[in-house]
Amino acid sequence: MPNYANRYISTLTRETYALILAGGRGSRLHELTNWRAKPAVYFGGKHRIIDFPLSNCINSGIRRVGIATQYKSHSLIRHVNRAWGHFKKELGESVEILPASQRYGDEWYCGTADAVFQNMDIIRHELPKYVMILSGDHVYRMDYGGLLAKHVETGADMTVCCIEVPCEEAAKTFGVMTVDESNRVRRFDEKPVDPTSIPGKPGVCLASMGNYVFNTEFLFEQLKKDAEREGSGRDFGHDIIPSIIEEHNVYAYPFCDPSHEGQPYWRDVGTLDSFWEANMELVSPEPQLDLYDPHWPIWTYQEQLPPAKFIFDDDDRRGMAVDSTVSGGCIISGSKVKRSLLFSNVHVHSYCEIEGAVVLPGAKIGRNCKIKNAIIDRSCHIPEGMTIGYDTDLDKANGFRVSNKGIVLVTRDMLAELAEKQKK
Repeated sequence: MPNYANRYISTLTRETYALILAGGRGSRLHELTNWRAKPAVYFGGKHRIIDFPLSNCINSGIRRVGIATQYKSHSLIRHVNRAWGHFKKELGESVEILPASQRYGDEWYCGTADAVFQNMDIIRHELPKYVMILSGDHVYRMDYGGLLAKHVETGADMTVCCIEVPCEEAAKTFGVMTVDESNRVRRFDEKPVDPTSIPGKPGVCLASMGNYVFNTEFLFEQLKKDAEREGSGRDFGHDIIPSIIEEHNVYAYPFCDPSHEGQPYWRDVGTLDSFWEANMELVSPEPQLDLYDPHWPIWTYQEQLPPAKFIFDDDDRRGMAVDSTVSGGCIISGSKVKRSLLFSNVHVHSYCEIEGAVVLPGAKIGRNCKIKNAIIDRSCHIPEGMTIGYDTDLDKANGFRVSNKGIVLVTRDMLAELAEKQKK
């Protein structure tokens, strides 16, 4: 949770340009990202993942933001235009889409560093003193002002935002840092098989969050060098950081919550299991991620919808939802919804039992369905009488994807293929 008592909205944030890297496919989410980039994936009942770094920027006082897109970006661009297109450039604030456009050569973005390199002229036009580079596919709340203040205080050329993660979780997934007593980075391993533990904390390592602060001119110098380096993967973690830690001041900034002990909320919802689990956390009585906090709102686009509606009160046909989050436009008609998260315009018809489900916008669930521990993609129409999440063999036979932990993903394409199969 951000520290509201000590906000860092200052000349530092006004002199900063934030570039959010939002072009990732998110292949570990499988069919959930077949038609949208990972930052455009829905989260938390009414938001998309991109809303979290964007809201962090705006709430931190960083009002000049670029969003670098690439993979299947239509859904993302449409959302950003609707939710974030109201900023006034003439007032020194803007949220702009930067589509991959081959500005320096014939290739699309080859890596995270290349995505920034190909937009250097746009960044230079903004004349920032500092450039903040942010991952667009993580869910968390953070006041970036503290990160900027520490960057200046240490005299760093680059500052890497980091978080403590179990070594098992970080292996082959996150960049891992080794730092000295002053948090200066002495070693950086990109997605190591066997991460190095923090001294005194066996089994726990210091993982990069994919968020960086650079002095602008230093960033441009390193990007130009990397672009000329033969064999470079054009990536910050794999190429840029290891090449500069010996001769330049690179510091780690541990992401912490000053309001209480323990790890702050940060989720990489990059797998079906982690996506489902993070959404399920929100229906608990006191979730660590408080979306109801008026001091740090998560902004988004929400169409004007009627309130959620629960109808019928018969013993065998009662519309109800417990330990659940139900968004506007939903109708629960004579069915029981437990420990689930329903996005907008979901319609659950009568005699259904829904438990542990993440149901994305516009889904329709026919009568007499039983659904448990599942992710139902946008605009799916679940046929009457279908059972999902109770029989793994049946789910697989129906063409649904079942995760390692037994979470079932259902998409429109899967349902269409099943319908064609049943016709034959």
